[in-house]
Amino acid sequence: MESALSDPHNGSAGARSPPNGTTRPPSTPEGIALAYGSLLLMALLPIFFGALRSVRCARGKNASDMPETITSRDAARFPIIASCTLLGLYLFFKIFSQEYINLLLSMYFFVLGILALSHTISPFMSKFFPASFPNRQYQLLFTQGSGESKEEIINYEFDTKDLVCLGLSTIVGVWYLLRKHWIANNLFGLAFSLNGVELLHLNNVSTGCILLGGLFIYDVFWVFGTNVMVTVAKSFEAPIKLVFPQDLLEKGLEADNFAMLGLGDIVIPGIFIALLLRFDISLKKNTHTYFYTSFAAYIFGLGLTIFIMHIFKHAQPALLYLVPACVGFPVLVALAKGEVTEMFSYESSAEILPHTPRLTHFPTVSGSPASLADSMQQKLAGPRRRRPLNPSTIYEDSNSKDPAAATDSGPEKKDK
Repeated sequence: MESALSDPHNGSAGARSPPNGTTRPPSTPEGIALAYGSLLLMALLPIFFGALRSVRCARGKNASDMPETITSRDAARFPIIASCTLLGLYLFFKIFSQEYINLLLSMYFFVLGILALSHTISPFMSKFFPASFPNRQYQLLFTQGSGESKEEIINYEFDTKDLVCLGLSTIVGVWYLLRKHWIANNLFGLAFSLNGVELLHLNNVSTGCILLGGLFIYDVFWVFGTNVMVTVAKSFEAPIKLVFPQDLLEKGLEADNFAMLGLGDIVIPGIFIALLLRFDISLKKNTHTYFYTSFAAYIFGLGLTIFIMHIFKHAQPALLYLVPACVGFPVLVALAKGEVTEMFSYESSAEILPHTPRLTHFPTVSGSPASLADSMQQKLAGPRRRRPLNPSTIYEDSNSKDPAAATDSGPEKKDK
């Protein structure tokens, strides 16, 4: 089978070539089917569970788990930033020693992978701890400045269970750092994907269309238009792709003929699918039509990518097939249901959740600070009916000894 390579940023389905340039014996049909089926399953897991966790993340109270919102400006700039990063890595690998660059990247992703994997397994591991487990709460707080100018830099809350998960994740990290085993690589890759879908939130559908459309062009250009992506993919050693051996049945866990899928082909469509799940919930119809439609569209698009790659024996930009499917299918459903306006007017970042008190308008108050504080308390406490003012009331208020009352009555007395 002719070798193909994946995009290190956005990714494409493909197969890794042997490092020494020698040819491999052709993989069996069973091995190829197992490899691509496993890649498809591994891609679906972080999208499905990451989308569910993105809903809980949006409703969460922990400041350390607050999502990062992607605006339309961010979406428009992202393909340009990704292209500059890709080209920069290409120049780095051309100028500097590949060994030292990969050493730095390995240490960087070692730390990130441990944190990502710990955050991923923490909710699942909590169910296995007994009720008598001594769980203590901790808070990591870094501030800058003092007094009223103090500003929080890091505010992370965790407990003893999180420390246990961090220890288990460190074992996986050391395993990956020493062996670069494909199972450790996939554990980190799945953790990165799930965290990306959970914590990266598109603010609306239009922003999602801008992001997916821009990366659609980016993926096609760098895969088919130049050799930059192929060169970087050959040189880049980091858990930024999911891999599965096609010769697993013959060689077991020591197999080395891998099919691969870049994490970008999971995270980028995944955050759009997660947005549609939150849109489904906002409709309050107890159905997840758009989520299931986009999820099925992703399966169709990725399956089509694998099929075409297998037929033509060449790496494929997966977003070439995923973007039209993941965007087109939900829009067609919205057209059929007459909900296109609701879909494109939905603002994920504008949701006012039950636990989040927000001030919807600010009072206009002139006078002393005491008057401002009193007025703010009244607004936050709720609406209060004001009785109509008459000349006698104005006169009494103007003679009041309370500075706040005198200030509040000032405009009316001046009008008189």
